Amino acid sequence: MDLNCDLGESYGAFRMGNDEEIIPLVDSVNIACGFHSGDPIIMNQTVQLAKQYNVKIGAHPGFPDLHGFGRRNIDMSPEEIYTMVLYQLGALHAFTTANDTNIHHVKPHGALYNMAAVDTKIAVAIAQAITDFDPSLILFGLANSALVDAGESIGLTVWKEAFADRTYQNDGTLTPRSEKGAVLHTENDVLEQVQLLLTQKAKTVSGSVIALEADTICVHGDNVNAIELVKKIRQALAT
Repeated sequence: MDLNCDLGESYGAFRMGNDEEIIPLVDSVNIACGFHSGDPIIMNQTVQLAKQYNVKIGAHPGFPDLHGFGRRNIDMSPEEIYTMVLYQLGALHAFTTANDTNIHHVKPHGALYNMAAVDTKIAVAIAQAITDFDPSLILFGLANSALVDAGESIGLTVWKEAFADRTYQNDGTLTPRSEKGAVLHTENDVLEQVQLLLTQKAKTVSGSVIALEADTICVHGDNVNAIELVKKIRQALAT
């Protein structure tokens, strides 16, 4: 099971996460491309760190929303979303090329990811942008979502994603961050979820258990206990 983390999300004088400590512990890193977070220096440094530790590099495109960290829904046309994603892929590609490495996958960020999970037009726009940029790239999408369907329909390789530190609704979508209990913080809760995900299931906020096939598990780098959680998850995946 692949373990991925959203990183490279500092910008300017603002610092977020512990990229230097987390990157050696994960298999894949999703690097912010400057719209929801990240800046050219941070993107370059994160690519270099990922290459140093032989971690797969992913583009993490999001809405142009620094103030909201890309977690606010923005009403954009499919054409706008297509070009926005394509633009951000090109930005990260510049840094992977300069560092003699490659983009491995693409994972939309935040509100864009969640909207694409349920809106076919948005999902298709994202999948088309990836295909037109490089059809060999892997799309990371929420398991059981419209984004997974769109990627598979267009011919992309798709890795279904599950979350170690987020809670689920009965329909398989993530609990909105605006609602209480959307994020799991304690080690016990996160590890319990990971163990269930490894059986291709997930527990919802109502207590139901749903089928959820996953190829990669995400843990967020901005979680207050991120480093310890990543270490524990890494151990759980190795057993």
